[in-house]
Formats: sequence, structure tokens, C-alpha cells
Amino acid sequence: MIRLYSTLALASVAALLGGLGFMVYSSSQQSGFDQCRATSVAGGSGSIGGPFELVDHTGQTVTDADFADRPVLMYFGYTFCPDVCPLDTARNAQAVDLLAERGYSVTPLFISVDHQRDTLEALAEFVRFMHPDMIGLTGSEEQIRDAARAYRMYYAIQETDDDFYLIDHSTFSYLLLPGHGFVEVIRRDQSPEQVADTLACFIDNA
Repeated sequence: MIRLYSTLALASVAALLGGLGFMVYSSSQQSGFDQCRATSVAGGSGSIGGPFELVDHTGQTVTDADFADRPVLMYFGYTFCPDVCPLDTARNAQAVDLLAERGYSVTPLFISVDHQRDTLEALAEFVRFMHPDMIGLTGSEEQIRDAARAYRMYYAIQETDDDFYLIDHSTFSYLLLPGHGFVEVIRRDQSPEQVADTLACFIDNA
């Protein structure tokens, strides 16, 4: 997120009105996951997720179907992000490693919301640095907007006269499971250990 509090406040309002900002901490009503869930999304988990078509960091066109056969920890951000994105993405990578030590395989996915600056080269360098199994995705502005809209993810590019613009965006991660799709929102205040515990619980009960 951007450091400017006035911009952040506007982003929060937008997220509350149209995104994932409207959440309460309560038990889930989705059978089998009651003991795992820490959040409840307005409209239910079925209101999150949907088809997308993007390009991975190797230049291959991919869709949501390419990830439907495995647990996925998804995050929207951008490689030029000065603070939150690297921390959140590194946290997710640590959680994936903790899960691997327990015998769970989870694919970390990073979707860029900065199609102008996040070239395939920049994206590939970023995900390789974060985790060897991380997959970076980008696409046209329309493709990225469609993916973000499907996951009720808010982002807005700040208007500037140069290439050093910042992007306001929500900071949730998303857990997707085979046969279920989206099942849980991961908050950024959760530690790698807490994320790993949450994901393990969902995988065990899927």
C-alpha cells in the first residue's frame, strides 16, 4: 500500500464499497472448512474468483484452468512496489516452504497489476528472487482488470508525469483449492506460521 494516508483512505472506501474490504471475523458456513476459516466474505466465498487469461513470466498464455489441479496461494501486486508487496510476497514464500517441510505442495502465484512496467523480464527476476516455484502473471490492462475484478481486488494507478508512479492496491492473499476454487482470504497481518497452519487445515479438509 502507498504511504500517503489520504490516498489510502480513498482506497479503503473503494474497497469497502466494491471489494474485499467488507469482511467480518466469524466462523464459516461452508461445510468441511468451519474449523479452518478466520474470515467471512460478504456474499460468501462463491462470490470470489472466476476465469482469467494472462501471460506467465516465461511468456506462455495461461488461464485459471492451468492452476485448478493444485493448491494455490495468490497475491496481486507489482514489482516496483516500495514496501508492502515484497513483504507480503516473501511472507507467502516462507509459508510455502513451511508447508513443503510438512509434506504439502502449494504453488505461490504473483499477479502484477502494473502491465506497463512489469515486463516479462522484470517479472521473471522478481519471482525467481522470491521463490523458485513462484509463478508471475501479467497481461494487458483489460486482462489484469478482469482478473482483479473476479477476485474483488482493488487497485488504482496514481497519476504522475513520469515512470515513478505508485499503485494503491488491496493486500489480501487468496487460497485456491482443487475442486473448490477460492476458499479463504489471507490477511497481511498473519505470520508465515499462521498462514501455513491455515492452508494446511484447508488442504486436509478439502
